[in-house]
Amino acid sequence: MTPASASAAPPGPAASTIALLGTSADPPTHGHRALLEGLLRQYPAVATWASDNPQKRHTAPLALRQALLAALVAAIDEPRLQLVQELSSPWTEVTLQRARQLWPQRQPVFVVGSDLVDQIPRWRHAARWLPGCRLAVVPRAGWCVAAVALERLRQLGARPELLALDIPATASSGARAAADPGAVPEALWPLLRRHDPYGFFPRRCGSPWPSSTP
Repeated sequence: MTPASASAAPPGPAASTIALLGTSADPPTHGHRALLEGLLRQYPAVATWASDNPQKRHTAPLALRQALLAALVAAIDEPRLQLVQELSSPWTEVTLQRARQLWPQRQPVFVVGSDLVDQIPRWRHAARWLPGCRLAVVPRAGWCVAAVALERLRQLGARPELLALDIPATASSGARAAADPGAVPEALWPLLRRHDPYGFFPRRCGSPWPSSTP
């Protein structure tokens, strides 16, 4: 789906929003699928992308993670969901600027996991982009959202909203540690069988997607 077609949502207040979900996708799991499908029930349009998190060390290169996420988006097969890789930036402020340029008639809703709420005030230029920013907070198992953390965001001008989504407790880090292909949607298996930095499937030949770690 192109950004232009994203504007074809039904009229009304809800049609003016688009949910933005950046993810390391290292690799995408059943939890990622459930989250994307849950966002589609909450918002008229959803954009996602594979990101390089400056606070993480990624196992697979960005190009492969983008390809895996694209396979997941294709498997969900919902025209209101699109992969928009040009939104990817280490800095939230840049992502929001790009989103507003792509969809000037929509209000972006930046989606974060509950494990990140405490960190957001320390993100780059947070005091500059948080005022007026809509934040959708998704619960993650083991990470409760403290009222004081939400109040801190409000004091900085943000508008956080908690989403009542039931997301499976499958995490990319756990899937990597267990080398468990069962944590990953089957739609990604063909790609992983060819280029698998996670050791999910036996390798038969060298991969053109070398791991980003030694």
